Amino acid sequence: MRSRSKSVVEKVEDPRIQVQLDTAKKIKPDAQLGEIIPFEESAAALGRIGAQTAKQVIQQSLREAEREQVFAEYADREGDIINAKISHFEAGSAIMELDRGATAILPRSEQAPHERYFAGQARKVVVLEVRRTLRGPQIIVSRAHKALVKRLFELEVPEIFHGQVEIVGIAREPGSRTKIAVRARQAGLDARGACIGQRGLRVQAIVNELGGEKIDIIEWAESPERFVANALEPAHVVRVDIVPEDKTAYVVVPDRQLSLAIGKEGQNARLAAKLTGWRIDIRSESEVRAELEPEPEPEPVAVAEPAPVVEEAEEAIRHDLVAEVEAESAAADEEDLDEEDRALLGGKKKRERR
Repeated sequence: MRSRSKSVVEKVEDPRIQVQLDTAKKIKPDAQLGEIIPFEESAAALGRIGAQTAKQVIQQSLREAEREQVFAEYADREGDIINAKISHFEAGSAIMELDRGATAILPRSEQAPHERYFAGQARKVVVLEVRRTLRGPQIIVSRAHKALVKRLFELEVPEIFHGQVEIVGIAREPGSRTKIAVRARQAGLDARGACIGQRGLRVQAIVNELGGEKIDIIEWAESPERFVANALEPAHVVRVDIVPEDKTAYVVVPDRQLSLAIGKEGQNARLAAKLTGWRIDIRSESEVRAELEPEPEPEPVAVAEPAPVVEEAEEAIRHDLVAEVEAESAAADEEDLDEEDRALLGGKKKRERR
C-alpha cells in the first residue's frame, strides 16, 4: 500500500493531488475545503510504471534524509578535529572519506606545503566549513589552518582541555613554524611547562603530527613590552619601547642576537608581529648607540692661497727697468771720463772678468 495526500477542492484540476469535496466526505465525513486528506493506494492499482516511480521517490527521499543528517552532524563540528582517509584526488584536491559514508574535500590551498599526500593515507584534519549544494553537503577540511594546532593542543594537554590553561593566540606559517601564546588561569600553574610536558613529550607529539613543524610556546603577558619580548624568543631582548599612536614596538637586542631576533627571511619577527598585533622594529645596541652619540664637529681644513701672480710679474718688470736705467747711466758716465780714467776703468773691468 502507498499513502498519498490530496487537497479537498470544489473543482478538481489535478486528480493526483486534489479530490472533490463529495468524494472526500465519503472517506472523512467532516472534511472541509482546503483540508489535506491521506488516500491509500495499492501497488497493483499503480501499475508497473507507477511502482518504479514510487521506488525512485522513496530512494530519493532516503538520500535527501541521509544528506540532511550528514549536514546536521558536521555543521555543528566546524572548527573541530576529525579523522579522515584519502580516497582519491580531483584537480589537486584530496577527497577524503569520513564516517557513515560522508566525504570531505581537502583543497590544495589548505594542504601543508611540506606534506605529501597519497591514496589510503589517514590524516587528522580540522573542519573549516560545511556548505549546502545540489549534490549534498560539501565539507571543507584543512591541514594548514591554525585551528588545527589549537585542537591538537587540546587533545594532548589536559590542562588546556579543562580550561586551566588558555590559548591566547596563534601565529602559524604551515609546514615551517608556529608561535602559540598561553597563560595560566589557575594560580601556581606553569602554562608553558604544561604545554611542553615532561621531557617535551606533549609538544613533540604535536610536532610529529604536523610533520616536523617547529613550535614556539610563548608566555602571554598583560604588559605589551613584556609580551613583545617573549614573542621574539629564542632571541634575548634588551629593551622594548611601545608607541601606541603608531601601534609600533621598537625593540633593542644585542648585536650578536640581531639575526636570531629577525629570523630566517624575517620569519621570527613576522610571526611575533602576527601574534602580538604590534608592528615590530628591531635594532641592535650599536645602531641605537650610534644614533644617540652626537656627531663630531668637522676639523678645519687648511686651504692654500694661490700666489699673487700679477704682483710677481710687476716686480720683475720693475727690476728690469731699474737695471736698464743703471746701465744707461753707467755708459754716460764712462763717456765723460778722460783717456786716463778710461784706461784705469778698462783694467778694473778686465780684473773683474778674470
